[in-house]
Amino acid sequence: MDFTPLILSAKLALVSTVLLLIIALPVAYILVYKNFSGKFFLESLVGLPLVVPPTVLGFYLLVLMGPKGFLGQGWTALTGWPLAFTFAGLVGASLVQGFPFAVQPIKAAFEKLDHRLLEMAYVLGLTPLQAFFKVIIPNTINGLIAAAILAFAHTMGEFGIILMVGGSIPDKTKVASVAVYEYVENLQYHEAAVMSLIMVAMSYAILLVVNYLNTHQTRAQAIT
Repeated sequence: MDFTPLILSAKLALVSTVLLLIIALPVAYILVYKNFSGKFFLESLVGLPLVVPPTVLGFYLLVLMGPKGFLGQGWTALTGWPLAFTFAGLVGASLVQGFPFAVQPIKAAFEKLDHRLLEMAYVLGLTPLQAFFKVIIPNTINGLIAAAILAFAHTMGEFGIILMVGGSIPDKTKVASVAVYEYVENLQYHEAAVMSLIMVAMSYAILLVVNYLNTHQTRAQAIT
């Protein structure tokens, strides 16, 4: 049995998770600590991938990433390579689909942070940037870990948007979820069962870690 799709899924999830955290941290900070007109528009935009069907998102991304699309033309001009039906295209699609799964846990962790800690930091002379790295991040680390885990797990299980943007090119864009779909189509139920069982076990392990972190954080807050 070929486990390359599973390895490719893990690689995609790892790359996407790192990029998602880098992007989600400042967005979550703005949503929690900044007040500005039309803030709810940004909040709605962040949550949009949760309600729009993945195939619809995939279609629009495919148009944008195609040879005549804005993103596709820009990527080709910079790298000389196409964007659609490549690993880079899969990463881009995963960033769009997984963005709310990274932002929401971080946002929730920021909202639970005692604002008195920030007030003390500012009184001691810390700038907002210094307070972010020295106060906010250390005191919300469980939320960041939960965000990373959820983003990783969601990317591992993505199907619709991945199939639209990347297709099923062996060793390049054929991830585990697509492989399971093709196994079933070809009546290879044993291979589909093995791949599915591995993904279910991984998903359960990830949920165990997330729930443990949430329980641990709740107990710590109750003690303090």
